[in-house]
Amino acid sequence: MGSTDDYSFRTFPAAAADPGTNTWIQAERRGFHDTRATDEQLARTADHLVTDRRQLTGAYRGDELVATFSAFESTLNVGPNTLLPVSLVSNVTVRPTHRRNGILRRMMTDHLRGAAAAGMAIAALTVSEATIYRRFGFGVATWVSHVALTTDTRFRMLGEPRGRCELIEAADLTTLGPKVFAAFHAAHPGSVDRHAATWNRVMGAATEKDDANPGVYAAAHYDEAGQVDGYVSYLFKGWDTAPHTLEVIDLVAADDNAYLGLWEFLASVDLVERIEWEAAPADDPLRWAVADWRSLALTGLEDWLWIRVLDVVAAFEARAYVGSGSMVLQVTDALGYADGTYRLAVADGRATVTRDDSAAPDVSVEAPTLGSLYLGGVDAVTLAAAGQLVQHTPNAALRVRVLLAPVASVYGSTHF
Repeated sequence: MGSTDDYSFRTFPAAAADPGTNTWIQAERRGFHDTRATDEQLARTADHLVTDRRQLTGAYRGDELVATFSAFESTLNVGPNTLLPVSLVSNVTVRPTHRRNGILRRMMTDHLRGAAAAGMAIAALTVSEATIYRRFGFGVATWVSHVALTTDTRFRMLGEPRGRCELIEAADLTTLGPKVFAAFHAAHPGSVDRHAATWNRVMGAATEKDDANPGVYAAAHYDEAGQVDGYVSYLFKGWDTAPHTLEVIDLVAADDNAYLGLWEFLASVDLVERIEWEAAPADDPLRWAVADWRSLALTGLEDWLWIRVLDVVAAFEARAYVGSGSMVLQVTDALGYADGTYRLAVADGRATVTRDDSAAPDVSVEAPTLGSLYLGGVDAVTLAAAGQLVQHTPNAALRVRVLLAPVASVYGSTHF
């Protein structure tokens, strides 16, 4: 590996009509193989970055920008109605001609140092490559299913969801969508709040990369009191596609009944035989709600949210718990943030965490595994079987499974 000595690093807030921001946007697009941004796309992207209050970092060799990195603050649900501030990392690119010079390590370690100093207990990211971020202490904490539902004449749901669905204009999601998402976000551990660019994509408006798509349609679900508690936006994939297919762009429900009601609506759309969605819950209740279990095909699994614990005490005291119990957890962290041995005592759904490096551990993990365990969506017994959790006392992994069980279904649908 080379050295960062030949590079300068600059971090600055995104700004509209700013040459530095525009140069950064074009470099980030090149890194992800997107077309060069038009003036309109530059303005739209900058506006979203500003709205998110993103801090942009660039690595420069002379005047040439060769790597990009951004960070911004959001909230992560760590238990129903428990939203923890989180530092999100995004837009990471390094030119292939400048790799193996320590550029990413410099940008990431600088960021984590700053986030920890600012009091952030958690950092998180979603990734385009799954082999890069464990070295920085990130572990997979949530994942999503790619699913395809067959909706031919055999389709039937085992029960009738309450409420009703109605078609709406996709543009209505500008005001309706954030309200529904707020209810979803409050209910699901693992959910990250939406960022500014999301809503244009969801409703088919012009995005940072594409023109407006008039083929995007939407429907809302209304509860028995007539209040909107879910929505879906979708796109017909074309008459040349066999079977005729709807692609779900976004489906958000405040509760399980609305979720099933939206699927019932999608299955009722005329001249369509298949529904595809690439961000369904990992353990999708729809499979258990349809008469033909095989009508819902799992076409893929995708790692989604990666978590990096920066402050073990603050992070584990912030999340919600189901019951009571205790354990001693030893963490090895090459970057130091989570390193140590911790006593975790849970009573009445809340935890007290104290560092005690003299304590004998029940289990030992490395920092990425700690991130995977944090929300409770990853089974400690599975991690032990994979050699990623070491048990020092009998049935320790089973005890961790019970102690860290999530209060609600772990699921998020925000990519950033």
